[in-house]
Amino acid sequence: MIEPIKAYLDEQKDQHIEELMQFLRIPSISAVAEHQPDMLRCAEWTAQSLKQAGLEHIEIMPTGGHPVVYADWLHAPGKPTVLIYGHYDVQPAEPLELWETPPFDPIIRDGKLFGRGSTDDKGQLLLYVKTVEAFLRTQGSLPVNLKFCIEGEEEIASKHLPAFVEKYKDKLQADAITLSDTQMHGPGKPALMYGLRGLAGFEITVDGANSDLHSGLFGGAVQNPIHAISRLLSTFHDDKGQVAVKGFYDRVIELSDKEREAFKQVEPDENKVRADLQVDSLYGENGFSFYEQTTSRPTLEITSVTGGFQGEGIKPIIPNRATAKVACRLVAAQVPEEIMDAIETHIHAQSLPGVKVTMDRQLRGNPFITHIDEPVMVAAAEAYEDTYGVWPVYTRSGGSIPIVEVLGRVLDAPVVLLGFGLPGENLHAPNEHFHLMNWSKGTETISRFWLKLAAMSN
Repeated sequence: MIEPIKAYLDEQKDQHIEELMQFLRIPSISAVAEHQPDMLRCAEWTAQSLKQAGLEHIEIMPTGGHPVVYADWLHAPGKPTVLIYGHYDVQPAEPLELWETPPFDPIIRDGKLFGRGSTDDKGQLLLYVKTVEAFLRTQGSLPVNLKFCIEGEEEIASKHLPAFVEKYKDKLQADAITLSDTQMHGPGKPALMYGLRGLAGFEITVDGANSDLHSGLFGGAVQNPIHAISRLLSTFHDDKGQVAVKGFYDRVIELSDKEREAFKQVEPDENKVRADLQVDSLYGENGFSFYEQTTSRPTLEITSVTGGFQGEGIKPIIPNRATAKVACRLVAAQVPEEIMDAIETHIHAQSLPGVKVTMDRQLRGNPFITHIDEPVMVAAAEAYEDTYGVWPVYTRSGGSIPIVEVLGRVLDAPVVLLGFGLPGENLHAPNEHFHLMNWSKGTETISRFWLKLAAMSN
């Protein structure tokens, strides 16, 4: 069945790319209020594209912010239902002077389509829409049931989507969730990202006297909040790089031997990393490689420390306040609130006379993981292999995409991240682009994936 699908997509490729360029011309910048009309126009364009492909029950659904575009096709009885997630919003294009061509006037150059949103995420999203079109035009049906949930706030942390998913979880219910907002390992080297780290962020404030004090009159007799916070921060890690907070590692799921072997295929050269960063040595938790440390182990990083006079010269005072901001990256199955509970207990267990310590919890995001042996992951890997001729590598991200965990948890379904972008495509940066060699291979991979999911239910 795959050959007529491929033939249709090859025949229509130029038209489909032209439609993608129309999509890219809409400056759907969710972070900037003046682009509100563009956001609505882009949602309407997305809805029309879904309708043109042959999808049904298309809705532009309101949220507390930018709308969600929904569509489905549910005429494959006995076959699994797949929810496809994507986003139609993009990052601001500044600094504009660094773009070789205008960011919202897309152009093809050297086999690459340049324009804001080309790889993140309009290009990758439209792969699914055009694959739907190919099946319905050539076969009259889809091999699986499909639902689309396309939001307009991913670039501003999906502010309103968690509540939307909770409210419409029955409408969105699916057997698997798929998104393409990630990257391959390299040209011709597909990658299945199966884990994302979570996030817990907070600010620590240490208050001393009721005002800044003259260091000559009070120094040595009144606690200095900077001294106190320095002592406190030094207790967060031991001398082997481990987090020294009781209970911090309790829920961590250790890597399997199969995962550690898979990581060896994507491990960067640590000597090159050190040289690129211009540091004389790397530092981290003992017993783990650089890649393991940055993707599959939890961290506690002090991201800023502030206190006292910050201007030019020296102002000899004892400041009355010092603050520190901390970001923890978490891994399955850690819970942000539990981690911050443990850290707060640790803070108050320290002996810091003469000051008051408070903790303000600000950021929360759960980690995500879909096991590499999950049947839908195996089907995705086989689809990649059939298309690219190689088995994909398995990767985890050190970063966080909280909505991925929300979708998987609320809908109780495995999430598959099928990336078709390439490293160096400048997502979020000037001259963002998408390699068009992955357009045809992307639609073919998606087609094969759906066919394999359908065959699983036979």
